[in-house]
This record gives sequence, C-alpha cells and structure tokens, in this order.
Amino acid sequence: MALLRLVLNIIWLFVAGLWLALGYVLAGVICCLLVITFPFGVASFRMANYALWPFGRELSRKPGAGGASTLLNVVWLIVAGWWLALGHIAAAVGLAVTVIGIPMAWASLKMIPVALAPFGNEIVDSDRPREPWQL
Repeated sequence: MALLRLVLNIIWLFVAGLWLALGYVLAGVICCLLVITFPFGVASFRMANYALWPFGRELSRKPGAGGASTLLNVVWLIVAGWWLALGHIAAAVGLAVTVIGIPMAWASLKMIPVALAPFGNEIVDSDRPREPWQL
C-alpha cells in the first residue's frame, strides 16, 4: 500500500501537484505581505504542502476549533475558497479523461474541503489512529 501511495504521489507531483503547490505558495507569499492577511498566507502554505503529496493524507477537524476559525473560513470562502474549489473541479474533470488520471482526479476532488475551509482543520496521515469523535 505504501508503494502504491508513493507511485501515485510521484505521478501527481508531475501531473498537477507541483503547479498547484506553486500557486498556493505564490498566494501565501502575497497574503503574508500584510499583517491582517497573514493567517491566510499560513493557510495557503499548508494547502501547498497538501497539494504536493496528497495520497496517504486526509483532512481532519481540530477538536479545539471555534468561532474564530469559522469567521476566517467565511472570509476565505468569499474571497478565494470557491475559486479554488472550481479550479479543483476543473482539474479533476481534465484528469479523469484517462484511466491513470482517475486517482489523480479523486485527489483533486479530495482537496476541495480544505480549499473551501482551511481554518480549524488539519491535514493528517491516513494511517494515524483516530480519536473516537473522529470516526
């Protein structure tokens, strides 16, 4: 299973991951220029890391996330989240044209929740034991 994830991540890196990650890094750098948008820059860097190597990782809700993360997610959704989600949908449609691209399309679709709401969530290894409230 680990070998399959490695192969899929390497293919993903060349097909879509590198370009998505560079876009997220560029957005993160721009957001970090102003103090008020710094949290959005940090979120962009986290998403870039996820975009580079998505197989074997998943999105998990942080137990202590509260109202501040919800407010930041609403602002993020209005400003950038829905654009990113549309981009991931378009990438998934393009990747799903070939048989080898179907797992890549699934990875792109798997990134939509983090693109829509990056605050109050964390990206964890899929093999990590889960707490009872995360089942």
